[in-house]
Amino acid sequence: MDFRLTEEQRALQEAARAFARERLPEVARQCEETAQPVPGAVMKEYAELGFLGVNVAAEHGGLGLGNLEALLVLEEFAKISSAVAFPVFESSVGPVRAIEKFGNDALKRRIIPRVTAGELMVAVAMSEPNAGSALTDLTTRARIDGDSVVLHGTKRWCSGAGHSGAYLVYCRMSDDPGAKGIGAVVVEMETPGLSFGEQESMMGFRGVASADIFLDDVRVPRENVVVGPGGGFKKLMEAFDLERCGNATMALGTAAGALEDVVQYVQERHQFGKPIIDFQAVQLRIAEMKMKTEAARLLIHRAACNSADGLPSLAESSIAKCFANEIAREVTGHAVQLMGGYGYSREYPAERRMRDAWGWGIAGGAIDIQKTNIASALVGRRFDQRR
Repeated sequence: MDFRLTEEQRALQEAARAFARERLPEVARQCEETAQPVPGAVMKEYAELGFLGVNVAAEHGGLGLGNLEALLVLEEFAKISSAVAFPVFESSVGPVRAIEKFGNDALKRRIIPRVTAGELMVAVAMSEPNAGSALTDLTTRARIDGDSVVLHGTKRWCSGAGHSGAYLVYCRMSDDPGAKGIGAVVVEMETPGLSFGEQESMMGFRGVASADIFLDDVRVPRENVVVGPGGGFKKLMEAFDLERCGNATMALGTAAGALEDVVQYVQERHQFGKPIIDFQAVQLRIAEMKMKTEAARLLIHRAACNSADGLPSLAESSIAKCFANEIAREVTGHAVQLMGGYGYSREYPAERRMRDAWGWGIAGGAIDIQKTNIASALVGRRFDQRR
């Protein structure tokens, strides 16, 4: 068991770190102030440097590397902000990977190269007004009509809604109860019948769009079906295990960025005639912050490495997500406290990181749902929450 990164992995990590630190702080500030996503010109820069689809096959324009390499890049971007990291997240651990793994060849050729070229963002549309954690209660319908699929329903809390160019819509494709009837279909922007609600005003995640999606008899080609009913939901959840690792990495990056800033701050800030790092209480606090970020990183890397080129396990991805989500809230909160007024001021990124940290423990499966997954893996059976 070797915990060291390879020379190639370190080089990729350093390249991502250098680009993120030199290019993205101002982009992050603009995303925060305007609540707008990363501009298209910057997305093109991501693509030219190979940061979109790190673990996507080379035939589709990706680098063809593993899940760990993708998460190394994602963490460096997430240290700057969730908004600037979001395109990397969606291309490497989000719906694009589900399309690549389960979609037909025609759909892959039409969608994925545009993502890796920085021309298209694909968002996932799962939750509904009455189906969040209880995802199998979703009511959005899709019916096959000859060479087409027709969708009708409403989606809520879709990150990227209104700005992304395509959506992987989870929907009920048969009358089979529960998970058996669920599949997923790609719906592209500008498709007749597709519309969006007002943009949500969130506590954090400014620059990551969120809105309701309305599907009013939306008709798309049949080849847009990524997975159909009858076992399709299991495939979708397997792909979601990788998304959990991405969510955990976004939380980790948020915490790690806060830690890097506060370590610099406590060495520069003087009180009582000396830098505050010389006070033992400060030393203990930043040591605790460091321990927790390192532990989260190891849990995430374990899940990624054990997945090889496939998808992480439910248990390992849930453990990584749950722990990273919790420590991100704690570490960013400590950073704000240690930086005092500078931490609380919107002129500095500490308070934004704290707001974003709370979001990652809600998005992609709430913290307590992850704990249920962990308990389920421990005893070897799923729990019926309905009875």
